[in-house]
Amino acid sequence: MKIHQKPQIMLHTIGILYAVACIVPFMIVVAASLTNPLELSQEGYSFWPDVIDLNAYTTIFEHPATIIRSYGVTIFVTTATVFLGLIFMSMVAFTLARQNCVFRRPLSFFFYFTMLFSGGLVPSYIWITQYLKLQDTYWVMIIPSLINVFHVFMIRTFFQKLSPSLYESAKIDGASEFTIYFKIALPLSTPVLATVAFFNAMGKWNDWSTGLYYLNDAKMYPLQFLLYKIQKNIQTLLIAMDFSTTGMGAIPLEDIPGENLLMAMAVVATGPMLIIFPFFQKYFVSGLTVGAVKG
Repeated sequence: MKIHQKPQIMLHTIGILYAVACIVPFMIVVAASLTNPLELSQEGYSFWPDVIDLNAYTTIFEHPATIIRSYGVTIFVTTATVFLGLIFMSMVAFTLARQNCVFRRPLSFFFYFTMLFSGGLVPSYIWITQYLKLQDTYWVMIIPSLINVFHVFMIRTFFQKLSPSLYESAKIDGASEFTIYFKIALPLSTPVLATVAFFNAMGKWNDWSTGLYYLNDAKMYPLQFLLYKIQKNIQTLLIAMDFSTTGMGAIPLEDIPGENLLMAMAVVATGPMLIIFPFFQKYFVSGLTVGAVKG
């Protein structure tokens, strides 16, 4: 075996072990979601249940129209947030990356300052509900999530790596700043844009707190918040029963989802992201290492 092959074999081995370490927990979660709650509490977790129990999934999909509507809301909100967010963040990043921007440094500091200090939840809630009047609207799930300053700096750094001669040549040919932005900067920045898009999509897909704070209309519940409500309802049912004889006689304990419900909710929530991830994977290396050379 050649000496230079040994580091590659070690890296591949580490990569395989890390992949297995990531896959095994998800397999256990899937198995737990298909396990009877009593068996799960008595026997513990395993890679596959002795008897498949779909009670947890039956509870989640007890009202298919509700879960499908929540899926639709989440897909719409995620898509709108990612698309509009990429437009706004890339515009800001392009401006901050241009050397001919007079206020480039003060604007960069302004955005950076917001990463260090936050107004807090109460001022944000008052601003969104009392002044912007976004409560119980789809915009409340979209507008506050459009700008992520860290992602702005990621895109800006990528723009700075592009050759200035591209911009100068376009300027000589009479191209405007918008033309340079749309026809030169954006097409050449696919890796970082795809990486930011996936991070934004994952964050918005897993967002449940916005629904808790600002939504009262059940028809507008996103998926994560609906699953959260289902979990709370099950916990309320268990507390109300208090494991009394009457309660157990009315509803058998083995028919009430417990930990398996939480695992089933995790599977339902993460499934679409697992399908989407492979399409973005090839862009991650160049997208995540964008700031490794130039900050």
